[in-house]
Amino acid sequence: MKLLTCIWNWIDDRSGISRALGPLLRHPVPPGTGWKYVFGSATLIAFLIQVVTGVALATVYVSSAGSAYKSLEFISHQATLGWLIRGMHYFGASAMVILVGIHMFRVFLTGSYKFPRELNWLSGVVLLGCVLMMGFTGQLLRWDQDGVWSTVIAAEQAGRVPVIGHWLAHLTFGGDTVGGATLSRFFAIHVFVIPALIFGFIGLHLYLVIHNGISEPPKAGHPVDPRTYRAWYKELLNRSGRPFFPDAGWRDVVFGFAVVAAVVVLAAIFHAPELSQPPNPAIVQAQPRPDWYLLWYYAVLALSPHYMENYLMVLLPLAIGLLFLLPVVFNRGERSISRRPWSVGVVVLATMSVVTLWVQGKRATWSPDFDAQPLKAQTIGTASGPVYEGAQLFFRQGCENCHSIGGQGGHRGPDLTTVADRLTTEQMTVRILNGGTNMPAFGPILTSEGINRLLAFLGSRSINTHTSAKRETARN
Repeated sequence: MKLLTCIWNWIDDRSGISRALGPLLRHPVPPGTGWKYVFGSATLIAFLIQVVTGVALATVYVSSAGSAYKSLEFISHQATLGWLIRGMHYFGASAMVILVGIHMFRVFLTGSYKFPRELNWLSGVVLLGCVLMMGFTGQLLRWDQDGVWSTVIAAEQAGRVPVIGHWLAHLTFGGDTVGGATLSRFFAIHVFVIPALIFGFIGLHLYLVIHNGISEPPKAGHPVDPRTYRAWYKELLNRSGRPFFPDAGWRDVVFGFAVVAAVVVLAAIFHAPELSQPPNPAIVQAQPRPDWYLLWYYAVLALSPHYMENYLMVLLPLAIGLLFLLPVVFNRGERSISRRPWSVGVVVLATMSVVTLWVQGKRATWSPDFDAQPLKAQTIGTASGPVYEGAQLFFRQGCENCHSIGGQGGHRGPDLTTVADRLTTEQMTVRILNGGTNMPAFGPILTSEGINRLLAFLGSRSINTHTSAKRETARN
């Protein structure tokens, strides 16, 4: 112990750590700051888990289209404790989203965004956006079908922005289609750009917390008045303030350890989700669902009518601007929940909406139906020949996962039961070769013979064949 004390004294004398950190640890906090104030520091702990595990993963992960998937398989199944590190990174991301959400709800409910803490709130909103972007960009780094198709959907959303949509989609992909350049771009953003922004805004956020002080628990009948608040708050700290550490900080330490323990236990028991199939953007054989914390947003797009889809894709991300306006419009007045019942209603409505949309997102029709079975001969109208062979190819290429024929198949794309009555052979050929909205181009992967078989099958899909198939099914 004497040796450790001597070493610490030597380091402290040369570095001045205690003189620099001492005032920060001893800064006074208002009375009544209990367990509900621990979620901000817990979010920081979760972020540090992401940094540590991310650095460990980056020592093995290879950010190239040809090796990324295999390197993750190696990490998950062969590298020493790789499965645990990857699991901690996965559950750490979920912990960050949950904790930052609870922290912002607490700040909102207690009116802690009011004067003089407007910038605290604004920097927190930026941090929330960075956390969600970290989760989104991390999905593609898995470089499996789910990650690739989630990115394709996001690029499609960006592409619908008026005027600059094409440029945004090109920026997202790093080119015209998803590929190695996309992976490299997302890796750089995920590993360097966003963490740097988070570190910077965490520093700003903590500085503002020290500068403006931790908000006191609100009391009914004590509205915030910018003209008198600072003097009142200073007098409160002088009269009843307590040093942050250890009087209040011990709760942050205990809860921080609990967060780390929970992440480790969840990773050890459940591991990270298994990778889906290696990416092939030309074949839709994946469920392009994002991770759970973004699933509600995709559900909004899935449940919206087609004529509103473009507007929602553009306007929903802009809704975050309302969070920036909150402290500008409502920076004074009552902070107590009893005087602000509408704030409870907002939180309850937001929570119920997200949970409901999340449940719907688990079974939303924007995802292909991967349980679709091959069409029966009665539905096809024949058991041999080009039309039958085209129907089998229609199933093998995953077309039936998105398109319905006679009530069988997916609903992500248009119903093709009577497509021959709506489109000419030339129009169907163009769509098959070049793709379309939410549909990949099959020209690069189909032979001319395969295209002709598909056209033979689709060309037979008319109201007459559909009626005949229904009669045949009824007789059987």
